[in-house]
Amino acid sequence: MRALLGRRPPLVELLVMLGTVLQWLVLASVTGVLVGTGVSLFLHALHALTSAPLATTSSSRWLLLPVGGLANGLLLHYGYRLNKSKKSDDIIAAFYDQDGHMAHRPLLIKPLAALVTLFVGGSAGKESPCSHLGAGLASGLGQLLRLNPELQRRLMACGVSAGFASVFGTPIAGALYGVEVLAIGRLRHDFLLPAVVGGLSAYGTSVFWGVPYERYEVSFEPDFSEGLFLKTLLVGLAAGLVAHLYVDACHFSRGAFDELRAQLSVPAPLTPMIGGVALALLTPLAPEDAYGLSLEPMGAALHGDPASTTTLAWKLVLVAITLGSGFYGGVVTPQFVLGALAGNLVGHLVGIDPRVGAAVGVVSVLAAASNTPIAAVILGVELFGGASLLYSAGAAIVAYLLIGHRSIYPGQRLAYAKSTWLELQPDLPVDREKVRLSESLVRWWERRRPFGQIRSEPPSDTIHAPATGSPRAAGEGHGAAEEDVHVER
Repeated sequence: MRALLGRRPPLVELLVMLGTVLQWLVLASVTGVLVGTGVSLFLHALHALTSAPLATTSSSRWLLLPVGGLANGLLLHYGYRLNKSKKSDDIIAAFYDQDGHMAHRPLLIKPLAALVTLFVGGSAGKESPCSHLGAGLASGLGQLLRLNPELQRRLMACGVSAGFASVFGTPIAGALYGVEVLAIGRLRHDFLLPAVVGGLSAYGTSVFWGVPYERYEVSFEPDFSEGLFLKTLLVGLAAGLVAHLYVDACHFSRGAFDELRAQLSVPAPLTPMIGGVALALLTPLAPEDAYGLSLEPMGAALHGDPASTTTLAWKLVLVAITLGSGFYGGVVTPQFVLGALAGNLVGHLVGIDPRVGAAVGVVSVLAAASNTPIAAVILGVELFGGASLLYSAGAAIVAYLLIGHRSIYPGQRLAYAKSTWLELQPDLPVDREKVRLSESLVRWWERRRPFGQIRSEPPSDTIHAPATGSPRAAGEGHGAAEEDVHVER
């Protein structure tokens, strides 16, 4: 048998690959149905709660937000005591460190906390609990079937893709997002079939259960020119800066609330309540539509109505306080809102249709803050039509590069540096790795310094021996100068 495998006869290989396709058609379809059903229940519950009169009045928010913060803190703190396995339910940590196994007893804690957050007006999104549900259900199915670690990881990633696909109604973008989000600079092609099948299956299941999806009519000019391309790049630059602010603000807020809790000896369950009090105190100042999901200002920007810089700024502040203080909620929907507002504003400034600018902004902020440029561009096609591809592709890549090596997901791995002038140690989480100037760039700079200022050799504490066998994004070893390009949480 080993001899047959060594020679790789065409018929044997063909049968193996056909078996692989059949395997994932079955496994991913079942996963998609399970995840689509779970996400549909969550979305219907969310719609019922956020449509309640109590949840939509600003006068009730001053009371609801602190109470919602307390409920979040109690749910997350005491609910996780159900986790006797001591396994993490963080998706990226479970994928890399636990062979795709997640804690299952507290599976519903985060979706319940997200419902509370959005009901009381917390500024967050709806997709994280859906991806969490998808990963948890897929992980449970894999463990029930006793899959080996590699298949278990693939099935869990398939669940993440299915959750993202069904929450936004974007099956292909959702499939790619669940794979691309795992590492910056690396896309596992062997994960694509289960992700696509799972995404399509989950989307179809959600449509069957009556989940409504909104599509936006954006008119793109048929004749795409170099001038238009340059203008879309300006939208991408602005989106990259907005994504930069968004990521840094969320991580800074989390660190500030952690420091406040430590300094005042505040019990962990009470920290979100402090955030709720802060959000409530800001109610007289902040625009009404900056609370909650903020789908109204996003929709208005995509329909061409002039966006407000005030709403954009307040949305950044409110999301940072909500997520930083410990409320649980999604981090992608705010990216859509911020992108639409920023793109609309820049569109007015550079002379392109503000609807086009808003659509490009949505794609570009998602590409940057989540480090998923391919998924973001495909999401633009699914939401705004195929004509968006020419407009959003360049802008998304520019935004993705401009944000550097930051991420809204602290556990996201860094596979490769985004520039040959930088280097890093591969496969470390974003919140632990410090990206450095490449050694070749430092040496080039040193050779061009005025004579007499050239150091004979770098200080010993800046020399980094290259790891054996580890790939480099540039140069041969670590750089002699370090630059911290991430924000500690």
